[in-house]
Amino acid sequence: MSSVTIKSLITQDEWREAYPVMKHLRTHLEEKEFLELVEQAQEKDHYQLAALCSDGKMVAVIGYMPMITLYNGKFIWVCDLVTKPEVRSQGYGEQLLSYVEQWAKEHGYGKISLSSGIQRLDAHRFYEDKMDYRKVSYVFLKDL
Repeated sequence: MSSVTIKSLITQDEWREAYPVMKHLRTHLEEKEFLELVEQAQEKDHYQLAALCSDGKMVAVIGYMPMITLYNGKFIWVCDLVTKPEVRSQGYGEQLLSYVEQWAKEHGYGKISLSSGIQRLDAHRFYEDKMDYRKVSYVFLKDL
C-alpha cells in the first residue's frame, strides 16, 4: 500500500521539484520561466502550489489562487492541475482538488472555478462526473 501526502510548495527548491510534473501540462514553459512566473504570481496574486507525493515521489501538482470578481464573488481559481501521465486515474487529481476545496472552505471561500482546454475531454468528464463541477461558460483568449 502506498503512502500519499499533500504538501504546500513554498520554496524555490520545491517549485523546481514540481516543474517536471507541471511540464506535462504547461509544455511551453522552460524551468527558468516557470520559476519566475510562480514567484511573480505568489507575490502579486497569492498563487499557491501544492503537490501530491506517493511513496515520497511527486506525482501530481495543483496551482490555485484566491480571487474576487463581481460574477463569482470571493472564490478560488484553479490555474493548474496535472498528474504525471503514467499514474493518472489513481485518484491523485481528485485528492488534490479536494485539498483545495477544503482549503477554500477553511479560508471563507464559497466557490471554486477553473477552465479546461476544449480538447481535454477526459478532464471534462473528471470535473463534471467525478468532482461535480458544472460547465457554466466559455473562456475566450486574445493574444496581443
